[in-house]
Amino acid sequence: MTKKLWGGRFSKEIDPLADEFSKSIQYDHKLAEFDILGSMVHTEVLKKSGYLKKVEAAKLCKALKSLYAAARNGDYSFDPASEDIHTDIQNKLQKKVGSLVLKLQTARSRNDQVAFTTKLYAKAKLSELESLASGLAASLDLAAAKNKDLVIPGFTHMQHAQPVYVKDYLGAYAQMLERDSLKLSQVSSNIKPVMGAGALAGTPVASSSYNIDMAKFAKGFKARVEATANSLDTVSDRDFVIEILAALSVVAMHLSRLSEDLIIWSTKEFGFVDIDEAYCTGSSLMPQKKNADILELARGNAGRIYGNLVCVLTMMKGLPLSYNRDMQLDKEPLFNSIEVVSSELKLLAGLIKTLKFNKANIARHLKDESLYATDIVYYLVDKGVAFKDAHTIVGKLVKISLKTGVPIKEMPESALKGYCDKFVKKSVVRLFDPKVSVSSKRSIKRKN
Repeated sequence: MTKKLWGGRFSKEIDPLADEFSKSIQYDHKLAEFDILGSMVHTEVLKKSGYLKKVEAAKLCKALKSLYAAARNGDYSFDPASEDIHTDIQNKLQKKVGSLVLKLQTARSRNDQVAFTTKLYAKAKLSELESLASGLAASLDLAAAKNKDLVIPGFTHMQHAQPVYVKDYLGAYAQMLERDSLKLSQVSSNIKPVMGAGALAGTPVASSSYNIDMAKFAKGFKARVEATANSLDTVSDRDFVIEILAALSVVAMHLSRLSEDLIIWSTKEFGFVDIDEAYCTGSSLMPQKKNADILELARGNAGRIYGNLVCVLTMMKGLPLSYNRDMQLDKEPLFNSIEVVSSELKLLAGLIKTLKFNKANIARHLKDESLYATDIVYYLVDKGVAFKDAHTIVGKLVKISLKTGVPIKEMPESALKGYCDKFVKKSVVRLFDPKVSVSSKRSIKRKN
């Protein structure tokens, strides 16, 4: 059993099953880089307070920098027998600096340490996620620009509605991702890494030999450390984790909707798009299959991301102040959501760049006269017919067309005038053109 950061009052070793049950090293090792950074800041605080001599602080900092470099490079190797990442780092430091490491835990607790460390981790990952969300939005904008003149059927209730530009369809998702990026930035700006909470009551500010003034000594480091405003809140706050999970749930929802549209568009029934083979898989039984599995997994993962949010909300709802060990369980949902959404943003950015539109199949769908029914309504409105009356007239016209199998544009003018004397066949036929339809409307601020 490895050394722990506690145990003086215990006469027995912890039961091996209890030890295994309570360990978090199997997932919180991902915090190594940020925990080491926190220890570097804390070492400087202890030096400035007069508790550590300059030579002691220098020795600790040198050892910490060595571990920090390993963690940054992905070379940090944790001991799976350690209780948590804080203990693992402490044990590694002891091998480098000996008993000097025993001074490092002065004026701090794992309670405030893990809150600080998780906030540093979160801010770093949120910055990456912002960039990835913007990257996918850029891929969508690029695909839109490549197909700027392409018109596709627009849908409401999964029924043909009106023709729309594909650039506007893709642009809608780009807008969602731009909002996501802004939301992630706002969540990050609300996260304040703070020190000085101790276990819950704060840190000693003065004694005969040292003065640990976090407000003075911790401020200004690259980690942008602040002193705690309320030590009980600092160690018990997981609002920032919940806010991240909530923001990522919205991102996951947007990615799921995008995936669903692409899945539908790639079916033989639609055939609007061809998804590159690099983002598809096959069947172990049916040799002809080309499945959009990446998109299906992105759609399915939205449920996992929602579950992570509900998990932490449920965990926190009944906890009294201040720190409780339940709060250790926020890490896996946080890590999982960040990692899953990061992977999806990268994958979908690549998929969108290789997306091909099948113009022949799209043109076939655009022949559906129902897509232009609203244009006929506005044609009559322009002729002075009240909208509701025009709506009724065109509804009847569509109904008789479906009943008889005769397309509206093939009906004689006399038949059209039987529904409204304002109809002129030549003008009506012109309306059954996707370019005419989209050019007759304006509701989007064009980028180009």
